[in-house]
Amino acid sequence: MDKDQRFIADAEHFRMLRAEVVPGDVLYTIAGSIGNACVVEGVDRANINQAIARIKPLQRILPQYLADFLNTSFGRLQSRRVANGGVQLNINFSEVRALKLLVPPLDVQKTFVAELATARKIHDCALAEATRLLESIDEYLLGELGIALPAKTDSTLSSRIFSAQHCNLSGWRFDPHALHPDRQAARKAVMRLQVRTLKKSVAFCKTLVTDIPEGAVYIGLENIESTTGRYVPSGDKETISSAFFFRKGQVLFPKLRPYLNKVFLAPFDGLCSTEFHVLQGVSVANDFLALFLRSQIIVRQTKHLMSGNTLPRLQTEDIEGILIPDVEASLQKKIVREAMRRMADAERLRSRAVAELTVTKKRIEATLLGDTL
Repeated sequence: MDKDQRFIADAEHFRMLRAEVVPGDVLYTIAGSIGNACVVEGVDRANINQAIARIKPLQRILPQYLADFLNTSFGRLQSRRVANGGVQLNINFSEVRALKLLVPPLDVQKTFVAELATARKIHDCALAEATRLLESIDEYLLGELGIALPAKTDSTLSSRIFSAQHCNLSGWRFDPHALHPDRQAARKAVMRLQVRTLKKSVAFCKTLVTDIPEGAVYIGLENIESTTGRYVPSGDKETISSAFFFRKGQVLFPKLRPYLNKVFLAPFDGLCSTEFHVLQGVSVANDFLALFLRSQIIVRQTKHLMSGNTLPRLQTEDIEGILIPDVEASLQKKIVREAMRRMADAERLRSRAVAELTVTKKRIEATLLGDTL
């Protein structure tokens, strides 16, 4: 269960008592991303929406075993077979009730649950270490450059009130977010170095393609992993009418607010969403540029410059004004080399963790199902 909890008023909770869940209930997704199961734990009471079914196991089946079984390849195969719908897949309650279960004796269930819990714990520890490694890259980058990331201010009324001299606004923008002290502090931290604007550091490549060739690699915002910039292939075939062409080694920088650290250093030629800027370093190496644009010092500067309601985005002139450190090529190479080492170590940890958990799952499934699959 996601720990990022949201809350409703007590009156709303009591109005929806039929949707109340308590510890020990099994939750099963029946709309959108279907067939995911978990056990309610860590909360005294909660409510679910119409995209989730609540299952209360009988005494002869452990809640965690039921959730684990529904998450097996056999359980997911059943959910895919009964799902219906076009844009969004759905499973109705009668179809959930008709799902087939294998229910071994309780002692066997306990053994399987314990084995899987141990494997998950090892998996989660490895992923946590991988995450720590990846998060350390930003600190290392800024430390080598001598940039101190300003402390974050609490989101209080007093911290959101600030003033600016009218004479400092001449020829610039008047919207208050652009003048936010948090943004000003981030810019001052970079300006302690010798800097250039992004406009003077890179070439903006805008080769628009409207005739999309068959089999061309297309990258949307969803294909780039946050923080790492790793390419995540997607099985979905998106219908596109236009895209930007990019070459191997160029940098894709997103325009939209939720994706500012989805910066991609391209290892191949391809096409990308027009919600990216395609950048070619001129006075800065592309691999160093990608690292720096992905850093929190850039996010802290740019998040206050977004305009628009539904999908706030950066305007081109604001992107062109981003400050890039003008540092020696040898230091750029040193930083990139160490960052790549940490990324490689993190990827090895993640791959090993996933592989070991998969082996445990397959062994348990083979014990339960034999040659059924």
